[in-house]
Amino acid sequence: MLAFLIAVSFAAGLNVSLTIATLGLLARAGVLALPGELDLLASWWVIGGAGALVLLEFVADKIPAFDLAWNVLQTFIRVPAGALLAYAGTASLDPTWQLLAAAAGGSVALGAHSAKVALHSAVTPSPEPVSNFLVSLTGEAFAIFIIWFAAEHPYIAAGIVIALLIVIVLVIRWLVRAMVRLFRRFNAPRESDSVQAPV
Repeated sequence: MLAFLIAVSFAAGLNVSLTIATLGLLARAGVLALPGELDLLASWWVIGGAGALVLLEFVADKIPAFDLAWNVLQTFIRVPAGALLAYAGTASLDPTWQLLAAAAGGSVALGAHSAKVALHSAVTPSPEPVSNFLVSLTGEAFAIFIIWFAAEHPYIAAGIVIALLIVIVLVIRWLVRAMVRLFRRFNAPRESDSVQAPV
């Protein structure tokens, strides 16, 4: 159950509405038994509402420049949603473990969301819209895949997610260090400025 919820939280960090719709449809199809209190997601009302939001995000996430603002705003939705899905999925556990699962779910969702925002930031300056479209489509496809795969092979799916999170942390750490070095180099006093002109 916990391995499955790690994958679900990662998917939520990429696209919440798509994650909810996918979970509901897989449960409806009998492919997946939703743990804890997540069986609510199998309601057609929930699936329908999530489906409408999927269409909205599908469009918003593929418009250059607007997609970046959209994804930044989604920080306040995706991260809490990842935590909430993990909390509801562990309803059969002790409340302490539920809170730990929620913290882990939120952290995993934050990692996935951070990677998505970073990728969109990298491709937004590109003059052509194809790169934005591909980045967005890849994230959506992976969210669906990792949920379906976790339904069949939860431990392998959790391993894939953990490996991706490690890569994300290492890349972000490298980028931060590179930006700090660049900032220091840019602000360092030039040698010519320190030499005073002869009187």
